[in-house]
Amino acid sequence: MKKFLKMLTAAMFFALSAQTVQAADYPSEAEVHEKLSQVEGTIFPVGNPNVNYEKYFTGKTFLSMLANDSMAVGNVTFIDGAHTFWHIHHGTCQILVTESGAGYVQIWGQEPIELLPGVVFTVPEGVKHWHGAAPGKMMQHLSITQSNNEVSTDWLEPVDEKFFESLRK
Repeated sequence: MKKFLKMLTAAMFFALSAQTVQAADYPSEAEVHEKLSQVEGTIFPVGNPNVNYEKYFTGKTFLSMLANDSMAVGNVTFIDGAHTFWHIHHGTCQILVTESGAGYVQIWGQEPIELLPGVVFTVPEGVKHWHGAAPGKMMQHLSITQSNNEVSTDWLEPVDEKFFESLRK
């Protein structure tokens, strides 16, 4: 099964590579795919550089939208410790499904929760939080939210970098 998933991932990578829009200061999709293969990777496509949202992240991320009808399902790849700013989702909860690598999610006023492959974490609607790769690590997760006109996100301040670095293992 593992071999089949790796073959499927490679096939998806080559099929999608012609459609990839590459931002100049992002690693190539091939480089990201290679790094992911070292940590078991994912069966979902890495996607494109997440340039539309990079002002709300520290570091570089990639995004591949897998569904965007009544539910938005995105495969997010966080490179080398990249993580979101604090933010709040209105009109929807957010479900995070960790696929590969290592990361964290933290709800305001609580301790960070480690995100490892297979960990599923639900952020309730209206709750301030951040999530992303652990310092110096890569991570991929699915982000699942409702998708309609009543859903919005307030992007807030960056995560304190001293605190974030204290999470380094």
